Amino acid sequence: MIGADDVRAAARRLDGVAHRTPLVRSRTLDERTGREVVLKAENLQRVGAFKFRGAFNAVASLTDAERARGVVTVSSGNHAQALALAARLHSAPALILMPDDAPDTKVAATRGYGAEIERFDRYAEDREALLAAAVAERGMTPVHAYDDERVMAGQGTVALEVLEDVGEGAALDALVVPIGGGGLISGCATTVKALSPATRVVGVEPEVGDDVRRSLAAGERVRVPVAPTIADGQQLDRPGELTWPVIRERVDAVAVVSDTEIVETMRFLFERVKLVVEPSGACALAAVLAGRPELDDARRVGVVISGGNVGAERFAALVSRPAADADR
Repeated sequence: MIGADDVRAAARRLDGVAHRTPLVRSRTLDERTGREVVLKAENLQRVGAFKFRGAFNAVASLTDAERARGVVTVSSGNHAQALALAARLHSAPALILMPDDAPDTKVAATRGYGAEIERFDRYAEDREALLAAAVAERGMTPVHAYDDERVMAGQGTVALEVLEDVGEGAALDALVVPIGGGGLISGCATTVKALSPATRVVGVEPEVGDDVRRSLAAGERVRVPVAPTIADGQQLDRPGELTWPVIRERVDAVAVVSDTEIVETMRFLFERVKLVVEPSGACALAAVLAGRPELDDARRVGVVISGGNVGAERFAALVSRPAADADR
């Protein structure tokens, strides 16, 4: 498994390339939750999400020959954009396999970074088989959205910056992190358990896609049906092969939230904190605002706001409709 040294090495590669995103505080948020909350605003990262960290670290770790042949991945959007930009910064070709229902804004941004795009049906086609075929046909290096140790280490720099910026004198009781395939939380948990072992790491999933929570309860990877959710970046059926052992060993608990709670959190962040956040990006804070029991003892909490890639029309449609309609 990856270790803290891998995260530190990623931080050196990212220095001066990735944004050091701010910690954002809100008195209203503290009063509403009864906690001290700091938000790591990765919606302000390059390409609008934490994904740039892992993608850049992965491409920077390749040999010159591997970069010349190019990189390929499967992604619904944020990793797609991140790898497209990372490849462009290294003058490497990039092929991105994107599901048909990926948000148009993310498809356009990915294409804008110069990547070649191929579409597929996420509900009818095997994404891993499609990726393997592309690797075999083109000789490209796969850079998995989460199941890649270089990606996991890059994402772990999120937690590294949080701990450094909070400071030793104000240790967090918990770091709350959204979970998709597990790349972000495995990297963050690795960092936290090495540098601040008393800090609990709590993951958050959409309630209709709680594969990691079920896997932890079963003690092994569990596959769940891929169900529709507004948190498109978290629509996965089971934890990653490489992320799972890290999660099992280093993540303390997993909470779930509804689409309604995610929308309410997006609205809160927009109105009271002045941050525009996509559904998956609001997922972790939704658990804090909802007072999930996995956080009962945590008074000082860090929360990863993982991304802000949502179009204006989609954002307006979500936050303007009645809360009772958000899960429909």
